[in-house]
Amino acid sequence: MLYPSIDSLMEKLNSKYTLVTVSAKRARMIQQNSKPMIDDPKSNKFVGVALEEIIEGKLTYDINKLEG
Repeated sequence: MLYPSIDSLMEKLNSKYTLVTVSAKRARMIQQNSKPMIDDPKSNKFVGVALEEIIEGKLTYDINKLEG
């Protein structure tokens, strides 16, 4: 079973598109030497770390603050 599960992630964000977009942006940030916002991530991959940040509530998305 994958951690975190898609069902638990969908409780944090409102759509799969948002989940993919937010996690991909954060994964790129981690890849470019940004430190993870969680202690001791279980995943060795950048996207996995981003998903763990979402499930722990460290990474959020506010639709009202769109960059333009």
